[in-house]
Amino acid sequence: MVLTMALAAISGCGNDAEVETMGDERELRDPGAIEQFAESYTRAWSSGDPSSVASHFSENGSLRINDGEPSIGREQLTETARSFMSDLPDMVLTMDEIRAEGDTGDRFVYRWTLRGTNSGPGGTGNRVDISGHEEWRIGEDGLIAESQGHMDLDDYESQLSGAAQEADQLEQPE
Repeated sequence: MVLTMALAAISGCGNDAEVETMGDERELRDPGAIEQFAESYTRAWSSGDPSSVASHFSENGSLRINDGEPSIGREQLTETARSFMSDLPDMVLTMDEIRAEGDTGDRFVYRWTLRGTNSGPGGTGNRVDISGHEEWRIGEDGLIAESQGHMDLDDYESQLSGAAQEADQLEQPE
């Protein structure tokens, strides 16, 4: 499903929008700078503007979800985000945590929660509420060079199909 592949692209801010890059290595080690960048990235996913997501990535940056094919470059990232935003037009992404990974200053773990309704073209009308995370490597340009996304795709697909809601209803006492 296109929506599943789109999850591989969770990132960014638009071509017309100004993205605050992480800057030089000194800035990369500043927790306030990465926090501000991650907040901007989060807003981009909730904005409905797919190019704003792609703008948080280096020119040839990539996003891969689990073991799926990566979206490479801003054009593919934009199309991936567009597909996702089309399937979940009321999507809201929230940042749960951003933290440094290791001591190189260029690696971070971004934890998120996604909520929305699959009400786009051909949608099921079902609500989605799922959490995941991305492992980022920030490039010399201060943008995401690589993002490896992780989420429970079985749970996600179950929520899209309505199987999760049906199971909840069966468990409810009458």
